[in-house]
Amino acid sequence: MTAPAAVRPRRGRLAAAEYIKGVLAGDRVMLARAITVIESELAADAALAREILDGVIHATGHARRVGITGVPGAGKSTFIDALGLHIIHQRKENLAVLSVDPSSPISHGSILGDKTRMERLSQEEAAYIRPSPARNHLGGVARRTRETILLCEAAGFRNVFVETVGVGQSETAVRSMTDFFLLIMIAGAGDELQGIKRGIIEMTDLMAVNKADGDNKLRAERARVEYASALHLFPPTPEGWTPLVVACSSLTGEGLPEIWDAVLDHRQALESNGYLARRRQQQVLAWMRELIADGLEDLFRQHPEVRGHLPRVERDVQDGRMTSFGAAQTLLALFRAKE
Repeated sequence: MTAPAAVRPRRGRLAAAEYIKGVLAGDRVMLARAITVIESELAADAALAREILDGVIHATGHARRVGITGVPGAGKSTFIDALGLHIIHQRKENLAVLSVDPSSPISHGSILGDKTRMERLSQEEAAYIRPSPARNHLGGVARRTRETILLCEAAGFRNVFVETVGVGQSETAVRSMTDFFLLIMIAGAGDELQGIKRGIIEMTDLMAVNKADGDNKLRAERARVEYASALHLFPPTPEGWTPLVVACSSLTGEGLPEIWDAVLDHRQALESNGYLARRRQQQVLAWMRELIADGLEDLFRQHPEVRGHLPRVERDVQDGRMTSFGAAQTLLALFRAKE
């Protein structure tokens, strides 16, 4: 197949080959700049982003991809900070953390500042933390989180964490781009599993009961037993993995080695039964189809006839003069009509 022609970068951007070379060399500055191109919503950057990804794809796929979510107040960032230090200092491996912040409705920027919440980890040479605003993207993850994972892998990171905004619709999205799904809980957060969607529990590979220290240690252990009992009510996962519940403390480090051992055991199990490869094949196909759907919707909304009639049709639907079904058929007919 003929290689695509080199993309001429817009002003302020480098040639694709420079980004590719820098990322593959593990250059943090170039990695950050490449991610900026990938995250850009400017049409002028789309071709450059594609060439960068095509140029590094051969160096991706080797990392352990871990999705991390939790109930409000569970201490996700502090947990990641502590677990990350364990990976770096005890396991002698590097780590990239892609933490997704909710976006300001005014500036559309990231408002939580995850680097300040992972104070110790952000100072480690073997760690790379990339906060990205969700920008109202459905699923509570940044629009290009999947592609950012690939860039971090190409830059040589052995482990990639994806931290979500919080418990909600984000879990399905994060599960669709990671290998291991970790849910952080705390004792006394209501009637234990009540209020947490059954679907979230079914996706969980490990539940960590955080803040198991001091006066809270006994309560955390009781919560761990209750969570473990509840998980037994769910059928085994398709890959044959039995979800675990571990009490841990981000302050003392208790339980963190067991949690990371579980991640490694899970990875080995999925590799041995072939499920890891199958899951990732399913993930990339699903993402391709989602991108196609997004692209088609953009084309639909940019169509001159659709754009011209859409406000009126929407008013007719709101005022009851047209059904939603009829409106959709009308607009789709305009989109399909020959110019």
